[in-house]
Amino acid sequence: MIDLIKECEGAKRIGISGHIRPDGDAVSSCLALRRYLLINIPGIEVKVNLEYPPSIFSGIEGYDTIDTTFPDDEQYDVYFALDCNFERLGAAQKYFSAAGKRINIDHHVSNAEGCGDVNVVEPEISSTAELLCKLMDKSKLDKETAMALYVGMVTDTGLFQFSCTSPETMRRAADLMEYGFDFPKIIKKVFFERTYLQSQIMGRCMMESVRFMDERCIVGVVDAKTADFYGCKPKDYEGIVNQLVNIRGIDVAIFMYQTNPMEFKVSMRSSEAVDVAKIAQEFGGGGHVRAAGLTMKGTFHDCVNNLSEKIAEQLGM
Repeated sequence: MIDLIKECEGAKRIGISGHIRPDGDAVSSCLALRRYLLINIPGIEVKVNLEYPPSIFSGIEGYDTIDTTFPDDEQYDVYFALDCNFERLGAAQKYFSAAGKRINIDHHVSNAEGCGDVNVVEPEISSTAELLCKLMDKSKLDKETAMALYVGMVTDTGLFQFSCTSPETMRRAADLMEYGFDFPKIIKKVFFERTYLQSQIMGRCMMESVRFMDERCIVGVVDAKTADFYGCKPKDYEGIVNQLVNIRGIDVAIFMYQTNPMEFKVSMRSSEAVDVAKIAQEFGGGGHVRAAGLTMKGTFHDCVNNLSEKIAEQLGM
């Protein structure tokens, strides 16, 4: 087990990034580590680079300091890749490759070997936030750091519903709650609060969704024309796939939105019957057993047909 503070000894400038299209675990882990290093290493400079961090996480301390521009002239003594492998770092790959020391902390089984000079990868743990909680000295945490870690854990476990939630996960979450942040407010903002536009596009997508494969699967899509009509941005699609998978009888939920002609971003959620991470990896994506994402080329029907073939294999259909 590594000592995060000692790993950064002698460094003046530290960088942190997570995966492309960052989720709650990626954003929260990056900001929690940033805060932890800043309050425990005097004079250190710490910068988080992330692509389009969702605004629902804007209440986490340091969110407004995230650099989404990835300028070419940045140099770092130590660079952390959190919650991902090298391939999913996106534009931050150049920083990670050039850093004096590269540290990879992750919990995805697809990244079992790690991609850094120092690697801590524990697939059996619920989230990278929980792994950081395990690595951090609890006497050196403050309320803001604890809150960020809690957000990462609660999002990657689906409010502690997913099978990755262990008794130790719950104990660590309870320890974090002792720091006194407003956890009911956090849960409301992250899981239940929606803008009017988000509610509109979710309703449209639900109404036009299609069940298939003996009604065990469901797919919803927002094409470019619909997105333009409503003025949607990627952040406006948050929560749709989770709503789809909560429909009774659904084993796999797929949500797609068009990014370019013949290109879609795809999110998948599943019940216990299907490993969607395995399917995503076959098409160049990644994620967790119950939650995964990828980018696909082709028409909407091409994409659904290709995914259906892999889903059918696991369902024995």
